[in-house]
This record gives sequence, structure tokens and C-alpha cells, in this order.
Amino acid sequence: MLVMCDMNTIPYLKAGDSVALCATARAVSPDEMAAAVAEISSWGLQVVVPEGLYERDNQYAGTDEHRAAMLQNLLDDPTVKAIICCRGGYGTVRIIDRIDFSRFAEHPKWVVGYSDVTVLHSHIQRTLGLPTLHATMPVNFGPEPSKASESLRKALFGEPLEYHWRSTLNPEHFALNTATVVGGNLSILYSLLGSRSQIDTRGKILLVEDLDEYLYHIDRMMQALGRAGMLDGLKALIVGGMTDMHDNTVPFGRTPEQIVLDAVGDRPYPVLFGAPFGHLGSDNLALPLGMPVKIKVEASEVTLAVE
Repeated sequence: MLVMCDMNTIPYLKAGDSVALCATARAVSPDEMAAAVAEISSWGLQVVVPEGLYERDNQYAGTDEHRAAMLQNLLDDPTVKAIICCRGGYGTVRIIDRIDFSRFAEHPKWVVGYSDVTVLHSHIQRTLGLPTLHATMPVNFGPEPSKASESLRKALFGEPLEYHWRSTLNPEHFALNTATVVGGNLSILYSLLGSRSQIDTRGKILLVEDLDEYLYHIDRMMQALGRAGMLDGLKALIVGGMTDMHDNTVPFGRTPEQIVLDAVGDRPYPVLFGAPFGHLGSDNLALPLGMPVKIKVEASEVTLAVE
């Protein structure tokens, strides 16, 4: 059932709040989480490590039943003010239909992550209309704070977010007073086509990014989004990291940028490349999804400010 909520109902964090780690996909180890636990604790937050976080079922962080129960408990726990997904990989789609979001809708909290966590972003925005946070995850934290982790801290505490980058190819000049950002990992958006988790993109800014894909498959996915109507009626398309792309022995003959522009065709909105979101390591900056932003482009220099 579609239940649209007030997108301003999620409170930002304050010192002393509890945030929980959650593994919805691939398995993680205590060593992989240690740096994140230390840094997030240094922000004045209480880090909750739920029982069974380090379970393993082949590549998954425990069985589907285990991972679903972990996420459900954290969504329902009123003392937890944010859920930070530990890592991506694959597996969130296997548990999404097991989750009851009714208590979460009544008392929402920030859900954080990227990559495979795009399943949660898309499902929550499609069914509840609530914002989530596309941002770095604990497995990516290092021994020292990074641009990515600092932007996550700012986003969680409601501090101003303003990002600058240079867009290649298109456009030179553009201004967008305000529009809502949705999207995330291209492979996940593609996998959700036709499901009840497929986001509505019309009238919005769509973010896409990906990692470790063949160029022809980037083309396949972009063409599929176009045929499904997800590229129609956008205010803008933002392209984040297209990292570690592969080609076949017989070259595909298109760069990721050209593939995206081919799929967009003559649709009348700007395409902004080189955005600092996605599989970019320490350059993967936090971006609230389901919330309005302002964009300005001058001589291909992009400024994006979160409202």
C-alpha cells in the first residue's frame, strides 16, 4: 500500500543519539567495521552493533530470514535514530518484501548507504515518500576521516551541504531552482523495473552511477530505463561515478558518457557528468534522496546545494 509521508518528518541527529549498523547484503567482519565504529562514535553518537551482525551464509550476512529480522528490528526500534548499512554487494532485494514498514512510517529515521542499498532507497521513496541518504558505508571507512565520511556526518546532523564539480560534455549554463533527487546505482534501478519498488522519476532529478560493468551492459540498462519511461520528464540527469568499466575484445565503441547521451536522445533536460556520488572511494559524498536540491551550472562548473 502506498502511504505518502511528510518528507520533513525525519529528525536530524544530535549528540547522544543511537545509530545502528545493519548488514542487508554481503557479510562483514568486526575488523572491517572497526574504523567506522570509532569515527562515528567520535561524532558523539552511540553506535549499536546488533546481535548477529557478523553472521555469514556463504557470501551473505546470514540467511535471508536473519538479515530481514535484523533490519526489521532496527526499523521498529524507537531508540535507533539512523540505520547505516554496512556494505553493498548483493542481497537486499531478497529481503525487501519481507519487511513491514508500518512502524517505520510512523516514526521514520535515516536509512544510509549506496550501491545495493539503492533497493531500500527506491522502495522507501516509492511506497512512503520519505527521504533517505545516499552515502558512504562503514566498509569504506579508513583510519582517518575522509571527504566521504565528513559529508555523511554533516548530512546526518543537518548541516548545510553544497557540492561543486566540473561536468564534461553537457551543459555550459543551466539553473534549476529546486527539484527532488532520486536514484542511485544503475544496475539496481534496472533490476527493480516493473516491481513495486520502481521509483517515479517524472519531474525529478535522476542520479545514476555504477561500478565494474561492461560498456554494452551500461547501454542495455540505460536503454531499458528509457523504454520504461524513467528517462522521460526529468528535470535533470546526474551521472556519478562510472568506475572500472570493462570492454569486450571487439570494442563497444562508446564511452559511458556517450552511452548515457545516446539513451537520453533529444529529451529536453541537462545531463551533468562527473558528479561526486557513487563508487568513488573517499570522493563518494553524501546526497539526500527524496529531498529537493538547487543546481546551478556556469561554464560547466556545477553547484548543487541541498535545501
